[in-house]
Amino acid sequence: MRARRGILARAAVIAVVGLVTISPLYWMVAVAFSTRAELLGGRELRLWPREVTLGNFDRVFASFPVATWFSNSVAISLVVMIVSVTTSLLAGYAFSQLRFPGSTALFFVALATLVLPVQVIMVALFRIVTGMGLYGTYWAVILPTTASAFGLFLARQFMLGIPRELIEAARLDGAGHLATFLRIVLPLSRPLIAVLAFMSLLSSWNDFAWPLIALKENRLFTLPIGLLYLQGQSGSDYGATMAFALINIVPIAVVFLLFQRYFIAGFARSGIK
Repeated sequence: MRARRGILARAAVIAVVGLVTISPLYWMVAVAFSTRAELLGGRELRLWPREVTLGNFDRVFASFPVATWFSNSVAISLVVMIVSVTTSLLAGYAFSQLRFPGSTALFFVALATLVLPVQVIMVALFRIVTGMGLYGTYWAVILPTTASAFGLFLARQFMLGIPRELIEAARLDGAGHLATFLRIVLPLSRPLIAVLAFMSLLSSWNDFAWPLIALKENRLFTLPIGLLYLQGQSGSDYGATMAFALINIVPIAVVFLLFQRYFIAGFARSGIK
């Protein structure tokens, strides 16, 4: 009986936490599909709009270059993801399998950068990209985000869990570091790659502060900057704002739902609780 009560209590807690977590997304969807008349004139609280409409989405696509901003976000996020995952995997292999002077100190210096907010280094980044002639281009957003200290940490922790016997067997067969990485380590790192790819994609997709500074033309904006632009143009149009926010959220949510088992496996094998 006591065990059954414990199970019911845990289920109740999970249900409450789940409802609290999903409620903002639910209201976003409800507002995005509500008419302007109901949003501005309704006095009673309703869990779902009386009349479901796509008018908010129509206004967003008619008034703003959403397709261009969406393609910009996709292009930037994919390039950042590919390069960031590659650098994290290579650096993780180096710090987990190679021994060189100062490796531990260098690793902790890299981890120390995690405590630095992006606002601290914005001036330095701006001077660098301006000096390189990249200001106002996609590369001004991409290059500063192609290396991740947390990705390095996650890759190192994961690769430390790979049996040393496999690495040593490859060395005995005459394989160098590159061959060992490509033939042994990389095939075993699929859950890690999924985690790194999603985290990089999520971070780049939602990045706002630095792209807002680095991109100066409307046609180069990403979706988060476009959302700010929309709020500035029509701040009281809550339906359009929520419709735009939903457009921004749905792609990442779909990616997570499709690959969530790989993310969980990657975190579990990396020792991250």
